[in-house]
This record gives sequence, structure tokens and C-alpha cells, in this order.
Amino acid sequence: MKNIIIGAGPAGRLAGIELGKLGEETLLIEKNDLGGTCLNKGCMVICALNDIARFLNNKRQYEKLGLISGDIEISYEEIVNKIIKTQKVIHEIDYEENTSLNNEIIYGKAQLTENEVSVGGETWEWENLLIATGGNPFIPNIPGKKYGLTNEDILKLKKVPEKLNIMGGSVIAAEISNIYSSFGSEVNIIARSNFLSELDPEIKDYIVKNLLKNVNIYENTDTKEIQKNKIIVENNGETKEFKGNTFIATGRSPNSEIARKILQDDDFDNRGAIKVNDLMQTSNQNIYAAGDVTGGINLTPVARMEGILAARNMAGYLNKIEYNTIPQSIQLEMDVSFANKTNFDKNKDGNKNKDNDKIINENKETIDISSPGSAGPGGFWKVLTKDTGITKASFDSQTNLLESITAISPSSISDIAYISYLMRTGENISNFDEFVEVHPSTDVFFQIMKYI
Repeated sequence: MKNIIIGAGPAGRLAGIELGKLGEETLLIEKNDLGGTCLNKGCMVICALNDIARFLNNKRQYEKLGLISGDIEISYEEIVNKIIKTQKVIHEIDYEENTSLNNEIIYGKAQLTENEVSVGGETWEWENLLIATGGNPFIPNIPGKKYGLTNEDILKLKKVPEKLNIMGGSVIAAEISNIYSSFGSEVNIIARSNFLSELDPEIKDYIVKNLLKNVNIYENTDTKEIQKNKIIVENNGETKEFKGNTFIATGRSPNSEIARKILQDDDFDNRGAIKVNDLMQTSNQNIYAAGDVTGGINLTPVARMEGILAARNMAGYLNKIEYNTIPQSIQLEMDVSFANKTNFDKNKDGNKNKDNDKIINENKETIDISSPGSAGPGGFWKVLTKDTGITKASFDSQTNLLESITAISPSSISDIAYISYLMRTGENISNFDEFVEVHPSTDVFFQIMKYI
């Protein structure tokens, strides 16, 4: 077999599609379901639950304004059933996408030797191998960790927890807290350091006060023990106990163990991530890796980008990866989307995850500007409560190049994606006059740029 891909999540699935389009013989091996963590246990599940959460929050807001009245009950069990049913439909689409390009898909756990891969007693030799096995939840080594829930348990819950304690201060902690507090859970966030430390303080403050106002947030707080229906923490020398389920949202670990037999120790960093060059190659030029298994920016669009690029290189069409101004988002009552002008090197120590959110040149003279959101789709009825969102941008005063931008608004995901493209291409903000936004819109940062 010329090309074998292990893992059919965003990186592996897109790599298979790209190889198929290029007419390359390709075999995909998937242990569980097509789509990886994103579709089955991650961001798509968050999207589905957040749709319901937003509906409930909008209903409460309209009631306060006297626009509607009436009781609504949610069936968490039925929400889970319909999510699983929708996933099965998408599995079929993903399967058809690859097999229609003459790719073969095998389900089962793969075993690797130097030039072979086997599944269920069947063995294939490979010329090029792509390892796209993703990651797993990182579980801190604390007493009672077996009682902690992770993203892999969301669809196993039978009902909405009455009380939920979330370990972690990252994006996933914010998203989970928003969903279950909207569903009626009493939610505590237990952050070992600062909550959402990667965000600008003004943006974080808006999120805490306006989007997570029903969530209790405890920063600089250590978790000492997890019990079946309780968590024990310590803050400033004081021990506290919070009843309820505990959800662990403390990051991801690369699922790279499968590669230990065929790669050298130097091919792994200290977290177990597979090191690759800018062609997505390991030290063995015929072994590639892409997606979360390589560490770095654990985002589905990045995994897709890496998978496609690896596939092109496997087919002999050489391309180099660049991580520059990657847009990101947090799905809350309103989306929080942001992009920072960066040069990210996933194999450089000290420049992983957090550092990709920092502007590299600290000597630049930047000017910060901010503006509240405006009325528009999803934002009109928020005017009366003065929580229409906020946009904040930073630009180089000498070059007029945009350095960073964050927007909290109903349309920020698509808006920031386009803005990040303009940032990557080096578009001067004085030329933003040529951009005409679609009206009605809930973001005003184009006008901000125009009238600086």
C-alpha cells in the first residue's frame, strides 16, 4: 500500500481526501468512528449543546423584556440521543467522501512495525505513513481522579448535573461552564492559575461579567482531591469543599504511543508529542504526523491544514506549513473570536500553545482601540441590557498593520476569520475603506479601522 493513514479525525480524513484527489493509493485505519474527537466527543458536541443553551438564554431574556412567556423543559436524554443520531449521519457522509475517491477504510486498532501495519490479523506494507491519532484528555495525577468526568463523558450523562465543578481555566472550561449553567446547573470553575489567561484583560472581564455571570470562578486554586460527589480545593491556605460532579478540563495529551516502536526517542517532545518538520515529516522522511498528536495548536482547522499539507508532501507535491495568525474562538452565549499576528514554531521549546497567542515582536509601538458591539442579528434585543458585545484591536502605529483583534458578537466567528486572512496577507488598515460588510451586521470593527 503506497499511503497508509492511521486515524480518521480532521487531520487524517482530510489527508485521505487530498490523496484521493491526487489519485494516490490510500488506506485509512480508524479505531472508533470517523471524524475523531471533534465530531464524536469534542467541538461538534459543544456546538450542539451550545445551540440549546443559547435558545434557553434568549428565551429568558425575552421573558425579562415582556416579549414572551411560558415554561420550557429540556430533555437532556433526548438531546444526547439526537446528537448521536446526527453524528451517524455525518459518519456516513465522511465515509462517502473518502471511499468515493477510491480510498479504503478499515476499522480497528492498528499495530506498527518498521515497515508494516496490521489490523485484526491483516497486514499491509507502507511506502508513506501518516500518524494522525489525535489526543486524549490530560488527567492530573491527583487523588480520586477516577471520579472526574472529561469531554469523553458528556454523551454518557443521563441528566443535567445539579452541581458541576470544572477543573481548569481554559477555553473548554469556559464553554462547558456556559452550557451547563444555562441548563440549570450550579457551576464552579476551579482554575489553578488565572482563568482565560490567554485573553486581553478587558475581554476576559467582559466574559466573566456578561457571559458567565451565573458561574462562580475561583482563580489560583489547587484541587487536592476529587471524590464521587465532591471536590476538595485549597485557596490561599484555606481548604474548601464543593459538592457535585467534577469535570476535568486541564488540556490534552498527544495520543502517540502507537509510534514508539518505529520512531526514536528524539522524535518525541517531553509531553509525548511527535516532532515534525515544516513538511510534517518525522526524522524518517517516509513517516509523517499531523493534528493533535504533534502538539502545538490543538484546533480542528489547524489539524485539517496539517493533514492536507502532509498528504501533498506524501504525494510528492512539496509544501511547507506556516502557522501565522490562526483565528480562534470560544463558544458562549455570544461567540468570542480572536486572532493575533504570530509566527508559531511547534518544535521550539517555550513556544507551544500559550505563546502562539502572543505578539512576537515586543518592541512594536502598538495602539489599542475598543468599541462596544452594535445592534443587529442576535444583538438587537441586547441593547436594552447594554450587553451587545465588544471589539478590541491593536495595531502598529508606524506601519498601520493590525496586530491583534478580538470580537464578542453573534457574527464574530466568520468576521474574525476574514480579518485574520487580511492580517496574514499584510493588508494595511488604511485600505479597509475598500471593504464593504454585509448589512445588517453586529460587528463594527471595520468602521473602527476606517475612522482611526
